[in-house]
Amino acid sequence: MVKMQQERNFLIHPGYIVMFLVLAGITALFLGFSGAYLYNRVQQGVPPVKLPSLFYWNTLILVASSGTLIWARKSYKNDHTTNYKIALGITLALTILFLVAQIFAWFQLQGQDIFINHNTMASYLYVISGLHFVHVVAGIPFLAYFLIIAVKKMKSPVSVLIYFSDRAKKRKLDLLNLYWHFLDALWIYLVLFFLINYLIQ
Repeated sequence: MVKMQQERNFLIHPGYIVMFLVLAGITALFLGFSGAYLYNRVQQGVPPVKLPSLFYWNTLILVASSGTLIWARKSYKNDHTTNYKIALGITLALTILFLVAQIFAWFQLQGQDIFINHNTMASYLYVISGLHFVHVVAGIPFLAYFLIIAVKKMKSPVSVLIYFSDRAKKRKLDLLNLYWHFLDALWIYLVLFFLINYLIQ
C-alpha cells in the first residue's frame, strides 16, 4: 500500500504535470498544421510533395535512439553503470546523426528543385519537419547533461550508489524518456501523414 502511494505521488509530481502540458501543446500545434495542410491541399488542389528517402531512414534512426534511451533507463534501474553511460552516449550520437541526416533530406528536396517557396505543400513540409527538428534539438542539452553528470560523478562505488539512489534523477530520466518517445511517435505520424497524402492523390 505504501509503495503504491509513493508511485502515485511520484506520477502526480509537478514535473510530470508540466511535461504533459508541454506534450499536449506540441500535439495541438502539429495537429493544427496537419489540418491546415489538408485544408490547403483540398482548397488549392496542389499535389503533395514526395518525401525524400532520407525521411524514412531518419525514422529508423529515431526509433533506434528511443531504444537506446530505454536501455539507459533499464540500466539505471538495474544499477549497470557502464551500460548506462554507453546507452546515453549512443542515444546522443544517434540524435546528432538524425539532425545531420535531416539537413541532408532537405538538400535532397532542393536537389529536386523543391524549395520552401515551391508551392504551399512544399512550404508545409519544410515548416512541419523543421518544427520537429527544433524540438529534437531542444532535447539535446538534457541528454548531454545526463551523460556528462554520469561520466563525472559515477567513478567510485559510493558515488555510483548515491547517483542511482537519487529519486530526482530517476524522475528526470523518466521525463526525458517520455519526451523522447513522444518525439519518436510524432515523427512516425508525420512521415505516415505525408506518405498517405502523397499516395492518395
